[in-house]
Amino acid sequence: MSLHDCVKLETRSGIELEVRPVTEADEAELAAFFERVTDEDRRFRFMSGARHIGREQLEPLVHPDHFRTESWIACNLASGQIVASGLMACDGPLDTAEIAISVCASHRGKGIGWAMLDFLADQAAARGCRRAISIEDRANHAAIELEREKGFVPEPFNGDPSLIILSKTFR
Repeated sequence: MSLHDCVKLETRSGIELEVRPVTEADEAELAAFFERVTDEDRRFRFMSGARHIGREQLEPLVHPDHFRTESWIACNLASGQIVASGLMACDGPLDTAEIAISVCASHRGKGIGWAMLDFLADQAAARGCRRAISIEDRANHAAIELEREKGFVPEPFNGDPSLIILSKTFR
C-alpha cells in the first residue's frame, strides 16, 4: 500500500469505510476526531489523562516514516467524517508491530474496531512481521475482548501489572 492508496472496507454492520494513510494536511481534522473520542478511550490510546490531544501526540500520527510506522484514518463514506484512527509501529528487525486503534464515540459498537484491527494486522503481516501486539490497560475490557475475538492472545506486561499485551502470531 503506497502513501496515496485508499482501501474500502465494510463493517459487519454495513458501514462503508475508506481507509487511507494520514497526511500532514489531515492534522487539524485528526485533532478534531480525537475530540469526538471518549475521555476514557483517549486515555487508553495515549496512556494519558489529557482531555485534549496536543501536537506532541499528533506528531507521530501525521509524520510516520511510511514503512516501520504508518498511521491511517478511516472515513465513513456516507458522511466523509473520520470515524477511526489506526497506528502501526514496527520494531527495528520488523519482527513485531505494535498497533493502536481509536473509534469515534458515535460510531462505537458498529464493527469499525473489528475492521480496523483486521486491516492493521494485515498490514503488519504484509510487511513481514512475525506478530502484531496491542498494549492495553487492563481496564479496557472492550478492546481486550475485541482483540481476543480476533485471535489475539493475552500475555503479561513485564514491569506494569496494570497493562496487558495481546498478541497475534502470523508465522
